[in-house]
Amino acid sequence: MTKYVIHGGKPLFGEIDISGAKNAAVAIIPAALLVDGICRIENIPQISDVTLILNILQELGADIRTINRTTVEIDCSHLRNLRVPEELARKIRASYYLIGALLGRFGSAQVPPPGGCDFGGRPIDQHIKGFVAMGAEVDVQGGYIHARAQKGRMSGTQIYLDIVSVGATMNIMLAAVLADGMTVIENAAKEPHVVDLANFLNSMGADIMGAGTDVIKIRGVDRLSGGSYSIIPDQIEAGTYMAAVAASGGEVLIKNVIPKHLECITAKLLEMGVEVEERDDAVLVRRTGKLTRTNVKTLPYPGFPTDMQPQIAAILCMAEGTSVLTEGVWDNRYRYVDEFRRMGAQLQVDGKIAVIEGVTQLSGARIRACDLRAGAAMVIAGLAAQGTTEIDCIYHIERGYEDIVRKLSGVGADIRVVVTPDEEKQAQVS
Repeated sequence: MTKYVIHGGKPLFGEIDISGAKNAAVAIIPAALLVDGICRIENIPQISDVTLILNILQELGADIRTINRTTVEIDCSHLRNLRVPEELARKIRASYYLIGALLGRFGSAQVPPPGGCDFGGRPIDQHIKGFVAMGAEVDVQGGYIHARAQKGRMSGTQIYLDIVSVGATMNIMLAAVLADGMTVIENAAKEPHVVDLANFLNSMGADIMGAGTDVIKIRGVDRLSGGSYSIIPDQIEAGTYMAAVAASGGEVLIKNVIPKHLECITAKLLEMGVEVEERDDAVLVRRTGKLTRTNVKTLPYPGFPTDMQPQIAAILCMAEGTSVLTEGVWDNRYRYVDEFRRMGAQLQVDGKIAVIEGVTQLSGARIRACDLRAGAAMVIAGLAAQGTTEIDCIYHIERGYEDIVRKLSGVGADIRVVVTPDEEKQAQVS
């Protein structure tokens, strides 16, 4: 078993470089399936989700060449297989992008239901609605989602999403770039990684307009050719480190960011008494005084991101006064609350609303990461707590954060990875 051990209570000082965006990478890499030629993708984060999606492409027959730790070249010209391996796909939520990409390129896809973090029902009905509207038949057989374009090629159409869905927006884009005619997505998601996927596809020869607005138009083209593209910096990774400084105190320059993408996070930190200074491609975060209460509601971009909800909760646990946190996207994203309570936090949850009464100090405890972003919040709480915090199930965290221990250690955090024998195996041996 591997865990993080944190000796908290130390302010953070120094610089942190932000990696490429996880949520962009796990869609852009499957998008390489649409390209007839070699894609060179740069600024790829070194995280387990990316490793999984690259392994899936290799299993399908893609040629993948590693140029350096953040750059790969992908050639999907000679795929052997359109059936995605179940054991890999079930480990990652973003495996659903393979449906849109395979449908778009080959008119057929066989993909297991997606895996990844479990925090409430996350159906892909909006994805399927889009595929069906574009002329695909979709059903489930033998534990696989089977999708097939009835005319052999997807057909452009007009699609209105019932809810703002990042995944559905991006998946329909993938299915539409090689479709016959124009596809219009209304009530589309506006997140930075939606724009990044559109920019990647356009750089390969697609014709996508309106990404970043609520209406995206995709005019189908005959083929995409190879090229080079660099993934944007990770908004959520940057926000997580901003939250770590806010919780622990100190001053950290967070580099390789797009400050505009962080404005929704910056605004809430400023309300809480944290100083944030925007620079061209960096933000300086400083906290010397006490944290003050605020209210937060997660919303689709440009609102406060749901992927930052557990991290902001960690800070609110130490803010003076009573804060109200409302989850406006998912149904069940408060499973981490009991872990915070082990550290002395005072939280009450009713449905999508958490009422948080700030405490003077959190105390170190043995806790577990119950999903990716909640795991990051556990790290933040451990950095700020007095005493020692041990975090189990850290594989969740490593799905989305590159070198988190090294980056935090570099700014003065006392955090290390500890490998211990599996307790069950120990008991069997004894």
